[in-house]
Amino acid sequence: MAGDFDKQTISKAYARWAPIYDLVFGAVFERGRRAAVAAAERIGGRILEVGVGTGISLPDYARSNRLVGVDLSAPMLRKAQARVAEHGLTNVEALAVMDAEHLALPDQSFDVVVAQYVITAVPHPEATLDEFARVIRPGGEIVLVNHIGADSGPRAVFEQCFAPIARRLGWRPEFRFRVLSDWAARHGGVRVVERRPMPPLGHFSLIRFERLADGARRSAA
Repeated sequence: MAGDFDKQTISKAYARWAPIYDLVFGAVFERGRRAAVAAAERIGGRILEVGVGTGISLPDYARSNRLVGVDLSAPMLRKAQARVAEHGLTNVEALAVMDAEHLALPDQSFDVVVAQYVITAVPHPEATLDEFARVIRPGGEIVLVNHIGADSGPRAVFEQCFAPIARRLGWRPEFRFRVLSDWAARHGGVRVVERRPMPPLGHFSLIRFERLADGARRSAA
């Protein structure tokens, strides 16, 4: 699935986006960001935001939550660090440059993993999701907000045609929901608990996975 969509391409793309990301995408993605934060806070506790970017979501979390943010892009993280300082976000434990496919974090060390507009911007989504599942505790959740490609029709055709350009911009528009559902079925330790269309135009979705306890995983197998 990765093809020519590699980490160097992604990192360069988001280094270019860093100075203008909030201006270009702030309002467009606001509803999805707030929905992701609200979903994460249904569990609460220690929350990992993967692809934290400029940290635009960090002030929206209740201060009772403990936050860690990681991103592949150092320029984006510098913006996030400035935002943490500006807002006095003492509940942010750490911000770090990190590859989503290889999280340098202990097993079961978070209650929630949030990834907004990330899973279509990594070369190997399944490996990334494996890491998300690894670092959350049983009963915890993975919360994704992302563009989900159409399975058929004119939008699907457009997404396929636009894909080569979109890859250079840092994302994969033709990404299908079945990639996520098939991963959950293969993994065996997670289950999809929600898929909710989000604005604009329902082209985005909020998707929640629950991390199953070991006993539930064995019985499901």
